[in-house]
Amino acid sequence: MSDLKMTKETTVFVVDDDQAMRNSLQWLIESVGMQVEVYASADDFLSNYYPGRAGCLLLDVRMPGMSGLDLQERFVRQHIRIPIIIITGHGDVPMAVRAMKAGATDFIEKPFNDELLLDSLRNALELDAKQRQVQEQRSEIAARLGQLTPRELEVMGMVTDGRSNKEIANGLDVSAKTVEAHRARVMEKMQAHSLAELVKMAMVANLEQRVGEEIE
Repeated sequence: MSDLKMTKETTVFVVDDDQAMRNSLQWLIESVGMQVEVYASADDFLSNYYPGRAGCLLLDVRMPGMSGLDLQERFVRQHIRIPIIIITGHGDVPMAVRAMKAGATDFIEKPFNDELLLDSLRNALELDAKQRQVQEQRSEIAARLGQLTPRELEVMGMVTDGRSNKEIANGLDVSAKTVEAHRARVMEKMQAHSLAELVKMAMVANLEQRVGEEIE
């Protein structure tokens, strides 16, 4: 596993209607020190899961009630970004294509090689950690953006777009001194120590879309 932050609450959620498979997967996953929860159906899993829990989902395709692919697509619609690995004993090309198009990190057919499955789980957990890291950065940057006035936000957008103070001043019909003052306040509020750092923040926060919303 990488040096990304992994918490004690990081969990592999296994959803499979085959009890023997659930038991086998639970033993395998716990044998390498990963935390695991097992469920016999998608409904059972949904009754015990809340969005935002750290981990990944190991999901069987064919189950009574809601299928694995249906659960996956439901999460896509709800913008729940937990990494999903699809496992099945009845795989076919259309099924694999559907799963991967919906964002599955892997599609594994039974019987599978234990080490390959564990590698896939490690990759999924690392992806989850990365996604959480990015989300934390976005939340922190969004909080800083919230401190900017509409004009400061507009100036920041123009600065990170590569415009000079003179170009910004002409575009906003203000003096260069006024632009410099706005830039200084932007740098302070955003806690940016350089223009490069400010540009990175803008990229993480999708500033262009935010600026457009503010101006409208």
